[in-house]
Amino acid sequence: MDFRKRLLQRLSQDDIHEICFLTQGTDNDSLKEELYALISDEYVRVSYNALWVFAHFDLSNNEWLYIKHDELIDKVISEKHDGKKRLLLTLLLRQPFECDTLRTDFIDFCFETIQSSHESHANRALCMKLAYEQCRFFPELLSELSNCLEIISTEPLSSGVKTARRNVMKKIQGKIHYK
Repeated sequence: MDFRKRLLQRLSQDDIHEICFLTQGTDNDSLKEELYALISDEYVRVSYNALWVFAHFDLSNNEWLYIKHDELIDKVISEKHDGKKRLLLTLLLRQPFECDTLRTDFIDFCFETIQSSHESHANRALCMKLAYEQCRFFPELLSELSNCLEIISTEPLSSGVKTARRNVMKKIQGKIHYK
C-alpha cells in the first residue's frame, strides 16, 4: 500500500481502521516504520493524517511507539501546527514516563504551554496531564506544578482546561498526602 498517496486524501474512520489493521502486529513493524516516516512529511495533510492513524493504534501496537519517545518529544517541542502538536501530545500521554529518563526540556515545554494563553485549550490540558506524569516523581516539581496551576486559575479558562486543572490538582493533593 502506498501510505503517502492514501494520506494525501481526507481519511474516513474506515480508512484509519484499515491502515491500523494493515500495520498491526510485530510482523508489520516495517509498515509502522514507513507510516512513522510520514509524520515528518512536507505536506501537512500527510503528516497530520499519519499522526491521526497512530492515535488510533490499540494498546499493544501503541507500544511500538515507545522506542520513538525522545523523537516524539523533539517533534512536539519544535512543532508549530496546532493540530499536529495536539496529536503528538496525545501520543506521548499514552507512553510511560520513568524517573530516570525524564527530559527537563520537555518538562519546561509543558509548563510553558500550560501558562500560554496563545496555546489551544486541548494542548494546555494535555500538557497539564503530561507535566503531572513527569513531576510525580519529585515533590519539589509537584509543588512547582501546583503553583503553576494556581497561577492560571485566575484567568478565564475553558471548561476542558478547568477540568484538566482540577483533576491534576486532585492527583497532586493525593500524592502529597500519601508521602
